[in-house]
Amino acid sequence: MKPESTNHLLLCYYGDDFTGSTDSMEALAAHGVKTVLFLQPPTIEQLKEKFPDIQCFGVAGTSRSMTPEAMERELQQVFRQLQLFKTPIVHYKVCSTFDSSPAVGSIGKVIDIGKQRFAESRVIPLLVGAPALQRYTVFGNHFATVCEDTYRLDRHPTMSKHPITPMHESDLRIHLNNQTSSKIALMDLFDLEGDLDAVIQRFERRLESRPDVMLFDVFDQKRLETAGALLWRETQTTQLFVVGSSGVQYALTSYWKSQGMIDGSNLESMNHCQPVEQLLVISGSCSPVTR
Repeated sequence: MKPESTNHLLLCYYGDDFTGSTDSMEALAAHGVKTVLFLQPPTIEQLKEKFPDIQCFGVAGTSRSMTPEAMERELQQVFRQLQLFKTPIVHYKVCSTFDSSPAVGSIGKVIDIGKQRFAESRVIPLLVGAPALQRYTVFGNHFATVCEDTYRLDRHPTMSKHPITPMHESDLRIHLNNQTSSKIALMDLFDLEGDLDAVIQRFERRLESRPDVMLFDVFDQKRLETAGALLWRETQTTQLFVVGSSGVQYALTSYWKSQGMIDGSNLESMNHCQPVEQLLVISGSCSPVTR
């Protein structure tokens, strides 16, 4: 039986940092999905009273910079609060460059907590690729584009040299193996190819080995939407816990639009900005692109 939603909510999420949380919010709002972002989990009463017509909400956190012990304290409580809303999907939002290590911002730790709190889910989907952001996962290896060049993460000019969470491995399964003992399976490019019925059959075969996590390749819009269809299909039997970048929102909004659940009509209205004489831009980034 599908869990009852609060105020017709489709999804709620916790972002591991503030900018990443606004990234997911943008992906939803740009497709006409009414979304509110909080700094701490709201109450059901607050949503009913102040935001009765929203479809999604997020909580901007700071777990990307936490130790596993601090993440345990933070996320156990947050996930418990988010579960109360009985949204079809609870999403833990990570950076699309998968910033994490065993000691800081461990995504493996998140998966371990999620397995415990969302024990009814058959598997934890992991979706990191986001073509709109030029992030791609191909046969489990993750890539990111800088200007006109696309790099494997372990050769990325910034991520391979990150001062806190350097990426020395592009295969996300191997990277996660240093953070969790959870079993990770892969829905690769070929698995996600063709009509949805065939894809579902391949997905079910992948689940026969009883993985804890299912990583999704993401290369193009078609496969992204197919991944969104598989995620939404899992919500028909349980509240689904998902780990991933804003690619999760892009995947779901694409599928929701194809099913007429949303009209996706808000994108153009968001782009109409009037010219101004001056702009003030402040960046705290150490990335070579923005520093």
